Amino acid sequence: MNYFINVILPIPLEKSFTYAITKAEAEFLKPGMRVSVPFGKSKIYTGLVESIHQEKPLVYEAKQIHQILDDTPLVTSIQMKLWQWISKYYMCTVGEVMRAALPSAFILESETVISKNNEVQINDEDLKDDEFIIYEALHHQSSLKIHDLMTILDKKNVLPVIKRLLEKEVINVQEEIYEKYKPKLVRYVKLATAHTSEKALHDLMDSLSRAPKQREVIMTLFSVSAQTKKPVKVSDLITESGASSTIIKTLIDKHILEEYHIQTDRVLYEGDDNEASKHLNEHQEIALSEVIQSFKKQNITLLYGVTSSGKTELYVKLIETQLTQGKQVLYLLPEIALTTQLVERLQNYFGEQVAVFHSKYSSHERVEVWNNVLNNLPKAQIVLGARSSVLLPFQNLGLVIVDEEHESSYKQFDPAPRYHARDTAIVLASLFNAKTLLGSATPSLESYHNAKQGKYGLVELKHRYNNVLMPDIELIDIKDKHKRKRMNGHFSDRLIEEIQETLKEGRQIILFQNRRGFSPIVECNACGHSPQCPNCDVSLTFHQYRNQLRCHYCGYNSVMHKTCEACGSVELDSKGFGTEQVEQEAKLLFPNHNVARMDLDTTRGKYGYEKIITALEQGEIDILVGTQMLTKGLDFRNVKLVGIMNADNMLNFPDFRAHERSYQLMAQVSGRAGRTKERGKVLIQTYNPFHRILQQVSTNDYEHMFEEQMEDRRIYKYPPIYRMIKITLKHKDYQKVNIGADWYAKSLRTVFDKHVLGPEFPPVARIRNQYLKHILVKIPQKQSLAKTKEAIIKINNSFLSVKDFRAVRVILNVDNY
Repeated sequence: MNYFINVILPIPLEKSFTYAITKAEAEFLKPGMRVSVPFGKSKIYTGLVESIHQEKPLVYEAKQIHQILDDTPLVTSIQMKLWQWISKYYMCTVGEVMRAALPSAFILESETVISKNNEVQINDEDLKDDEFIIYEALHHQSSLKIHDLMTILDKKNVLPVIKRLLEKEVINVQEEIYEKYKPKLVRYVKLATAHTSEKALHDLMDSLSRAPKQREVIMTLFSVSAQTKKPVKVSDLITESGASSTIIKTLIDKHILEEYHIQTDRVLYEGDDNEASKHLNEHQEIALSEVIQSFKKQNITLLYGVTSSGKTELYVKLIETQLTQGKQVLYLLPEIALTTQLVERLQNYFGEQVAVFHSKYSSHERVEVWNNVLNNLPKAQIVLGARSSVLLPFQNLGLVIVDEEHESSYKQFDPAPRYHARDTAIVLASLFNAKTLLGSATPSLESYHNAKQGKYGLVELKHRYNNVLMPDIELIDIKDKHKRKRMNGHFSDRLIEEIQETLKEGRQIILFQNRRGFSPIVECNACGHSPQCPNCDVSLTFHQYRNQLRCHYCGYNSVMHKTCEACGSVELDSKGFGTEQVEQEAKLLFPNHNVARMDLDTTRGKYGYEKIITALEQGEIDILVGTQMLTKGLDFRNVKLVGIMNADNMLNFPDFRAHERSYQLMAQVSGRAGRTKERGKVLIQTYNPFHRILQQVSTNDYEHMFEEQMEDRRIYKYPPIYRMIKITLKHKDYQKVNIGADWYAKSLRTVFDKHVLGPEFPPVARIRNQYLKHILVKIPQKQSLAKTKEAIIKINNSFLSVKDFRAVRVILNVDNY
């Protein structure tokens, strides 16, 4: 009998591939295990076993697998179902979902390894300089990887050199699989068993009388182990005794101390006993019982609770219930900044049952969390993470909480799978028959619409904690202020006055400006030229702290010009303003106070967020300037005033969600003010204070905003009334993109007629030297989504089979908003 397995490979190909296995392997293997398999001429991939069967592939000869990499499945059957759903719904391949889901350390790939060919005699003179360097290096090391050769020769492209060496038969090349994950080992020491008896110990101390430092180390070892009653780490021993590591090494070499290693997790909870969760106030109690009631009828409930109403405490109570039933909980957050603040709060309640998972984690840390969740360990009962944590291998999920469910950060834009974590979490929960709670102070129109339609349960929490009033919101007309010369830089006299008042009271201030950098445009006053990015169709942003111009799309940067590139004039002026400029002006206006900035530039490191958030909580920062990172549900106790520097650039954005997004951003950032006893204040600077959205923000009128926006969506046929699929074509040749997009749109129109918009160039039509063109397909409510996708995939396949279009990259983005 022949046995075969179907294997999912982490590459964007539609089908899974069939490989041959032996009978013994067929009995051992289970779906979800990893195997390494040959692919193509010389590649080796890690594949995931999808199914085991006896059907021979019809078209090709099945290759043998190389080796089995796991003893037990790494991926659960429910995960496989979720992957299938993601691939079908978001129109991508299962291989792409696999690459996104598995930590990179699990996806081993071939690395070409080069070794010396010992069977051939080489004459050194026959070799060129660079070839000789490699040949020489192989004398000292038995094998080298391509990566090492790049370092040795100090150049990127070493393949031609390797090719020449292969032709001369100097080297052999083989493909080798290597395991990327290495567990973290901690070094410990203990007294060697030979010296543990009392007599041996006396003799030892006598013999060390001439080596006072070594004797000191032994004494410290006793005192540390007596105090902690735990194994003693080498690092602790060095700190306590003040000895150097060489002294400890000498003691180990003399066999006085024995060293050993213990494997530990990279992410540890270091804390005291847990505290009990807080008592809820009457409004929270009512909301909690309503959520529980709603869960009896509906699997999904939307909790619409105003900012600072204590939604987190409500989540904690629901999590407690799930843990007593022995179930896992997934707690999704849109932003890593939020996880740092919430981890502490949840660890205070649940101790080490909380596992954290997000993109700032190293590959090893992700592997650990993955294994803990897969084995349903006590330290992974609550998973707190950003969108990728939806893809973890849960065993027994009872509840999914999606906090700030309106956030656009839940949508993955690049690379595929372009999934939305909120919608994926709802599907994941349904696979486990678990409940989903969506929480937000400004729900997305889709979720609120679903709740109004009765698809979701709806629970409202309209009172802030401690019955603090909603912040007092004031609109400042900066057009009028400019006329009356009452602006100081980008600060109106009213904003300066309020900031001074707040600082006198010893309270903190947040200033919000949704642009990073110093100024988005640098313009020559003589000829009007402004420096553009060579790879994208955008002007370069000036970053003053590095004195450079940067592109926020591709990362290109250059030193700030002294003169205009076009006409040589020295009169360069900056237009517009970003967080850096606000920070600088605030420092000049309030020189005796600490001003800090929180944007992508200041939070690049792994602990970038934590440092700034902790500094604000400790009261080290008086004024914090930031971008939309500040809006995401953070809880700062001492912030009284929030200033929005310019509300107009959000409102005038060319997107059908611009008004909804602006309302959410402003309402959220306003919600950071006055969260404890006193009422907070929010000042919004704008050129158009009579704008409907600004009026609705100032009166906290979500319902009216919802109705108006829904009316617009009905008229113009946008979600949530119609579904949407966006098709983007990309290529470095302008002509190809144009012709390709026209062909594609024509084909779509034959099927969907008037529901196809485009093709259009987006506002930024070229990014990283690639031209983009968008086509939108709108799907009415009565139209089958599955059949629509089938039709689009057919058109897509025929498009890619045209020789001229093959080089054009097509991106299908379902629910692209």
